[in-house]
Amino acid sequence: MEEEAHKLSELVKDYGGGAFESATHTEERTRLWKARHDAFWAVKAKYPGKDLIATDVCVPVSRLAEIIDVTAKDVEELGILAAPIFGHVGDGNFHLLVMFDSENEAEVKQVKVLEHRLIQRAISMEGTCTGEHGIGTGKIKYLEEEHGQVAVDVMKAIKRTLDPKNILNPDKVVGPMR
Repeated sequence: MEEEAHKLSELVKDYGGGAFESATHTEERTRLWKARHDAFWAVKAKYPGKDLIATDVCVPVSRLAEIIDVTAKDVEELGILAAPIFGHVGDGNFHLLVMFDSENEAEVKQVKVLEHRLIQRAISMEGTCTGEHGIGTGKIKYLEEEHGQVAVDVMKAIKRTLDPKNILNPDKVVGPMR
């Protein structure tokens, strides 16, 4: 792990990233996880009155620097107010906290374009449309593209078997069960 952390640290440095920290002891990991969780509130406080959408993807670590670089360029090109990129990148997972005004139709459209590009790029890099935030309702439309219709049908069959009345998180993850 130490060798992998060093390689990742070098990649971060090579691509102009900021400080890189990894942890091996419980106390250090706890401190880093707290900082990661507090990032949401720090970004929210920096842009009072703005809305925030959190999204994530995961790609093979070998493609991580590439997708982060292109995503940062997308943020700039689309004129997004702010979209800090952070995460627990050791497994190829990273997050965007996209700031925007939900009352501004043009900004909402740009945020949707950014997320669509991000997801399409992750899938094309043999990654996934979600690293840890789950499919929910927002990413259902990408499930078949990522996994194929047969896999989605199997997921639906499992859901029907375990939840025949469709009362557990209805219409999420695999879409409407009707």
